[in-house]
Amino acid sequence: MGGVERIAAERLRQKEQERWTEGHDKQHFAGELAMAAICYAAPEPIRMKMEVPINCGCREAMCPHSMDSKKVWRDPWPWEEKWDKRKKHDRLKQLVIAGALIAAEIDRLERVRGERAS
Repeated sequence: MGGVERIAAERLRQKEQERWTEGHDKQHFAGELAMAAICYAAPEPIRMKMEVPINCGCREAMCPHSMDSKKVWRDPWPWEEKWDKRKKHDRLKQLVIAGALIAAEIDRLERVRGERAS
């Protein structure tokens, strides 16, 4: 089975088994579906904590106080943690879910476009 077929099958599974219907998707109008897709599509190294300089807030062009670093990462996952199943799946399944979420967002945007045209 190729990628397109896997994504279509996952989208159908989301609708039939998870009940993520068009009405449900319509509630996610602030980009949550696309953000969740990004999270599923991101490879593991991107999700690792990264060293970033901490700015003290002074207004000097070359802040002498920002030499300290801290490991920080803000995961952009858009929903409650209980809905995050990224670690449950292997890499292939993560990408399939990402594709299905993108398809859901595309369908949602198409419906919005159609409603505006009416």
